[in-house]
Amino acid sequence: MVTGGSKGQLEGGPRGRHAPSPTGRLHLGNARTALLTWLDLRSRGGRVVLRIEDNDPARSRVELEQRIYRDLAWLGLHWDEGPDVGGAFGPYRQSERGELYAAALARLEVYACTCSRAELRELPTMGSTGETVYPGRCRAGVLAPGRPAAVRWRVPPGEVEFVDRVRGVVRQRVAEEVGDFVLRRADGAWAYQLAVVVDDGLMRIDEVLRGADLLDSTPRQILLQRALGLPTPTYAHVPLILGPGGAKLSKRDGAPDLSALRERGVAAERVIAVLAGSLGIVDESVEAVAASELVAGFALARLHERPLALERLM
Repeated sequence: MVTGGSKGQLEGGPRGRHAPSPTGRLHLGNARTALLTWLDLRSRGGRVVLRIEDNDPARSRVELEQRIYRDLAWLGLHWDEGPDVGGAFGPYRQSERGELYAAALARLEVYACTCSRAELRELPTMGSTGETVYPGRCRAGVLAPGRPAAVRWRVPPGEVEFVDRVRGVVRQRVAEEVGDFVLRRADGAWAYQLAVVVDDGLMRIDEVLRGADLLDSTPRQILLQRALGLPTPTYAHVPLILGPGGAKLSKRDGAPDLSALRERGVAAERVIAVLAGSLGIVDESVEAVAASELVAGFALARLHERPLALERLM
């Protein structure tokens, strides 16, 4: 098994995590967020936790988890705690933490919901997040017979406000703009919102850096943290890599995944240079650089976006 153990980092400083899902190969967007997380923590003497979010048993694969280890280690993004190296706050796979999620669920005011996805898609009400606002159909306990039931949380009223290190002040009224949301799916899988809150709290994660596509989830997670008596980390939601049409970069844009680049013999230092160049960490003329060379002087506040020089990796 490939390991990515500590490279002599100090015990103190902030604790952050990179939390990929083994449901597909890591792409360049995953890599750039992992790089930023690693640089942000290492530049301040922090610890990097690698958590495998394999909470979807139908899609998660052991082979893809092994690829995650190999790809991140190849980039030089070594971690201090994780499934392969252990640590004081494991287990570090979500598939092994079900009892912790069940204990948290038992402390919350929840109810069964048999609304199907098709029924919810037909609802016209859309919140500020672009999602359908759940109207509370099953709140009174009138369920569709014979259907498997999800578990929803009765979301308390009020506004959540937090200061994001990248986005500034963010506000959301979760009850009005999202509604009661699912904590356990009808197929029995634990929902992302509950799992990530429990994991971050019990793993003592005090800083979360992740993609901007998860910004709208943060107020929900803060409400759950408050209800469960867990601390709220500091958040930073960084820009996504965009493709030619302005949408999130995907394989349709011709972007290779990390394993493909590694197996093709592309130097990891070239990949790091392209990713760092797209954020202004290095000049676009830099052909190759190791992640470790970028730690000194790194500051999240000094980032600025540039087009990704994808052609340099082709």
